[in-house]
Amino acid sequence: MNDYIYSIILSMMPIAELRGGIPYALAHNIHPVTSYLMCCAANLLAFPIVYLFMGFLHDLFSKMEWYSRLFDKIVIRTRKKVGENIEKWGFWGLMVFVMIPLPVTGAYTGTFAAWLFDIQKRKSFLAVSLGVLISGLIVSAVFLSGVELFSFFMKNV
Repeated sequence: MNDYIYSIILSMMPIAELRGGIPYALAHNIHPVTSYLMCCAANLLAFPIVYLFMGFLHDLFSKMEWYSRLFDKIVIRTRKKVGENIEKWGFWGLMVFVMIPLPVTGAYTGTFAAWLFDIQKRKSFLAVSLGVLISGLIVSAVFLSGVELFSFFMKNV
């Protein structure tokens, strides 16, 4: 597979998301604008994936004991992580949560939280989208500035 496909796949994975896709693309000499747009678009696919799963398959799987236990743990963790911010700040709390490029934040958890707290789909899609776009800028800037800093030190050693 080529580097574009790997970048897209990493950006679509719940653990890696943009924190994996953009650095991979940039490290493999894909233009920064292309990396940003491609990885953000791929990461935004989390929204329909989560809503599709929660809308159709959740009811089917919830009849299975192992799924119910796992789902309850995820719900408890999500409520602890984002519940207070979303209840207090709504749209803006969701957007900020998604835009922070740390583990267990991002489009998947943000979309799940929006579904869990019954935020209107259009409003939650906008919040998640803005969060993803800002997160992509942050990840790109951190990676590119780190590369420049590293190359600066390597030239002066």
